[in-house]
Amino acid sequence: SGHVDGQGEVVDRTIQGESTRFKISAPQNLVKYIARKGSITINGVSLTVNSIDTNVFDVNIVPHTLTATTLGLLNIGNQVNLEVDLIARHLEQLLNNNKS
Repeated sequence: SGHVDGQGEVVDRTIQGESTRFKISAPQNLVKYIARKGSITINGVSLTVNSIDTNVFDVNIVPHTLTATTLGLLNIGNQVNLEVDLIARHLEQLLNNNKS
């Protein structure tokens, strides 16, 4: 959507085969919008969530994406901009509207 919902922090970065796995901690208010196999945008790059545990989720990034974006420059401790799945936000809005 182009609107930053909050900031997260890179808590781990490891090589997994040909891709790089990033673990990102998310603010508690955004966790409810992050789901396994859902979409998450990190620093403007839309990615798929592999898994989430409490407030830490992980994504795998292929070499081309690492070099074609600024994601390859990220290290542990860096802050990242997060945009959560718009469908999750719409679903929440629909459910809340049905309650009233």
